[in-house]
Amino acid sequence: MSAPAAAPVTLDAIVARFEQLAPADIATMDRLYAPDAWFRDPFNEVRGVPAIAAIFERMFEAMHAPRFVVVNRIVDGDQAMLEWDFVFRIRRFRPDTTWTIHGTSHLRFAPDGRIAYHRDYWDTGEELYAKLPLIGGVIRFLRARMG
Repeated sequence: MSAPAAAPVTLDAIVARFEQLAPADIATMDRLYAPDAWFRDPFNEVRGVPAIAAIFERMFEAMHAPRFVVVNRIVDGDQAMLEWDFVFRIRRFRPDTTWTIHGTSHLRFAPDGRIAYHRDYWDTGEELYAKLPLIGGVIRFLRARMG
């Protein structure tokens, strides 16, 4: 007798998993992502669960207490947009400062509900570089001059 098929992954389960993500969850990313899932953010573009898991592993290595807070969601058929805040502290650079990046994720789902396509959108200039001590001043100056 074969094992029963796993229940489809729901958007609520995906959101809960991102909001509660911990280093121990990296080993089970295949529960969240389809085997050939594609992931892209401003710094990475990869395909496959091992490569996606490696991005999250590096996140936990570089950051202290990183967490996602999903503030809005829009669902349309087999895809969704999640609006989120990513809250973290950088281990080696100003570890006492809490940073927040606001962004969105466009997700498309495989038939079993796992993520097949994950594209993150956020403004690296405004959300990251403008907050850095040296380069931030230059970016804020340029924005003021161009705006």
